[in-house]
Amino acid sequence: MGAAYDLYGGELFGFAFKALDDRQLAEDVVQETFLRAWRSPRGFDPGQGSLRTWLFAIARNLVVDAMRRRKVCEGPGRAPWDVAPEPSSAFDDIDQLLDRIQLGEALERLSPQHREAVVGVYLGGRTCAELGEELGIPASTMRSRLYYGVRSLRLVLEENGWLAP
Repeated sequence: MGAAYDLYGGELFGFAFKALDDRQLAEDVVQETFLRAWRSPRGFDPGQGSLRTWLFAIARNLVVDAMRRRKVCEGPGRAPWDVAPEPSSAFDDIDQLLDRIQLGEALERLSPQHREAVVGVYLGGRTCAELGEELGIPASTMRSRLYYGVRSLRLVLEENGWLAP
């Protein structure tokens, strides 16, 4: 746990602090993240993702809980069931960060040709013909790489529990 803290503690603190805008609460989230990881090491499966992703998922849940508690506490005379769970921009930012981390790790598991096709077409906004011409390969080959790249990406994301099978 010490090595994991040295590697990811600062990054997790920044993540929690950005979401909560409260130094003490962010420190508590980081501490609780590592405490939960230490208590339940079997929850980490290297086949499902990296240690970093697992720690960020724990931290995200703790940040969400802290935000809900703070929202309930800040509402004078309000019961917990009176607070409508509306997503905030902080939740969106956290979700987007986790999505980028998970997608990035999934793309790393693709072959270079498949990754190039998926990133070029879906993230680069180019057509298969444009990308194929740029790389000096037929458009039909690029369509094939894109098809198999997306198929492989879907399998990786399903394995990681990011998509429902």
